[in-house]
Amino acid sequence: MSVQPYEYSVLRAVPRVERGEYVNIGVVLYCQQLDFLGCATQLDSVRVRALDPTADVEGIEALLSAVSKVCCGGPESGPAGQDALGRRFRWLIAPRSTVVQPGPVHTGLTADPAAALDRLAGSVLG
Repeated sequence: MSVQPYEYSVLRAVPRVERGEYVNIGVVLYCQQLDFLGCATQLDSVRVRALDPTADVEGIEALLSAVSKVCCGGPESGPAGQDALGRRFRWLIAPRSTVVQPGPVHTGLTADPAAALDRLAGSVLG
């Protein structure tokens, strides 16, 4: 199989938006040619609460669960999860001023997007 381009964005928990401090909590990866949309998440509540002791960790966990559902699609994913993969990716990485924010979109090449997602998650989420 030949290598194909993919796009990804790192998800960040920004418990105090006005301060701009964040903790990486996930990666969303989309590869159009290989019909792949996936995410990997890991919430380190200790690090998030170090930035804001009153951070809504349960709310952040709920948002990460929703991201995963949208990536997987299906009836429990709501209207966004019923859309085409590319539109779901764009919806997930759209800029927001909430506690969970996507970072800039980056690109790469891979023959195996699931392996690329695992590699990125390992380096970003540690």
